[in-house]
Amino acid sequence: MTEGVSAPAPAGRWPRRILFVSLALNLFFVGAWAAFAWRHYAWERHRPWTPAMRIERLADSLPHADADKLRAEFRGRQSNIEAAVASYRQAQRAVREALRAEPFDPAALRAAMAEARSARSRLDEALQDVIATAGAMMTPEGRRSLADWTPYRRSGNEKNR
Repeated sequence: MTEGVSAPAPAGRWPRRILFVSLALNLFFVGAWAAFAWRHYAWERHRPWTPAMRIERLADSLPHADADKLRAEFRGRQSNIEAAVASYRQAQRAVREALRAEPFDPAALRAAMAEARSARSRLDEALQDVIATAGAMMTPEGRRSLADWTPYRRSGNEKNR
């Protein structure tokens, strides 16, 4: 008996199409993963927040002359604001220390939290004083820009305020 070699099955286009679709899907998912990773790790939200950064972002949205007024007012009060930031950071450390303390003392934690709220309030007041004083010197267009400013990125889906 002779052994017959069977002929290969005719190759159609389906295996090639499946390979192409699989490759396209893999590239899509790798690209989507890379975009999400970039968004998560590389954007500015992971930089430490400072009042100077916030004022600079705010000034960037204003007309040039009004932005200069805001920056000048901030520079004039920067030492007070830096002291308020240091006080707030220290209050935050005290809250963390109270949470880690053994034995745990709820009263000490509440006192530390109250001090943190107070320190944050003083920081907010200092920054708001800068904006209010600079706003009094700005043009109506600059004040409108201040009113429309948001610290968050807009997606375009928000309603006008």
